[in-house]
Amino acid sequence: MDFKLAKEIMQSAGYKATGQRKLVFEILERYNEEHLTPEEIHKYVKKENENIGIATVYRTLLLFDNLGIVQKLNIDDSGARYELVEELEGHHHHHLICSKCSGVEEVRVDLLDEVEKKIEESHGFKIENHELKFYGICKNCNEEGEICE
Repeated sequence: MDFKLAKEIMQSAGYKATGQRKLVFEILERYNEEHLTPEEIHKYVKKENENIGIATVYRTLLLFDNLGIVQKLNIDDSGARYELVEELEGHHHHHLICSKCSGVEEVRVDLLDEVEKKIEESHGFKIENHELKFYGICKNCNEEGEICE
């Protein structure tokens, strides 16, 4: 998603695309692969505008989440992380979460297409979305650099 689309979404919902919101969006865009926490987003935002407080970042993320601009990821007990929603993405991608460093890596293959079809057929349940997380030890934290058996 680019800011032009995010701005249209905000305006159609009656919100202004303020400079502060644009800056939070740009930080999310720049560091999207890192799945930042609100505190990390604030750290980057403050480098560009020291007058933006953490409360503004939280309010902006709440608004973006409510409008479908970001996806809130509850990875572990360390709090929420955020990533921009991709345009035309039918389902969210999946995540690999390291138990040691809490790093997050994306898996861009939708692994549950067949499972969804079976559930919809057998239960008459229309699935709108799903989320799948795998927990383990990432390559960087694994001493040998290989997945242990």
